[in-house]
Amino acid sequence: MAAITSLDQLDPNKQYTYADYLTWQFSERVELIWGYIRKMSAPNRRHQKIVSDLHGNTWMYLRGKPCRVYQAPFDVRLPRKHKVTNEEIATVTQPDLCVICDPTKLDTAGCKGAPDWVIEVLSKGNTRKEMKEKFEAYEEAGVREYWIVQPAYDNVLVYTLQDGKFQAQPPLFSDEIVSPHIFPDLKIDLNEVFAD
Repeated sequence: MAAITSLDQLDPNKQYTYADYLTWQFSERVELIWGYIRKMSAPNRRHQKIVSDLHGNTWMYLRGKPCRVYQAPFDVRLPRKHKVTNEEIATVTQPDLCVICDPTKLDTAGCKGAPDWVIEVLSKGNTRKEMKEKFEAYEEAGVREYWIVQPAYDNVLVYTLQDGKFQAQPPLFSDEIVSPHIFPDLKIDLNEVFAD
């Protein structure tokens, strides 16, 4: 089998697994959503600033606690029911930030299973289809809280898992000091996060 050294060597209409993903030797960043390749665009400066601020706030809060925060690139493998081997896992994301409180989900490759909290910061390269697919994948996997940060609107869309389904919470805006539902004593000043 020839080495896969370019994204162009792959069929975008074919489904792949995490085992395939591990063999690829190209520099482009990709994710798999239910086996389909989703190319990731390079984040712009404002995107990186927002991620850094959210990471810093969260990292400081979690110091000395059992939960850990990770920043992309960091592979999160989301197995479907009873499909847990590398050859069966078909969803691998690289969230901008994720918090994992169960250390048994962590290994040298990243996280296997649903993080407790996922934060995705939208970029111009994000498509509606990709965001819908990720929303559904995170919901199905059991992510407890999912934030979609929209730099274009200086707001955050918050979804919390209730009875296996994401429930939308009121949007958070740049003039607010906010807390994730799973960490109510973590205070994040969105005015600082969105400051440019």
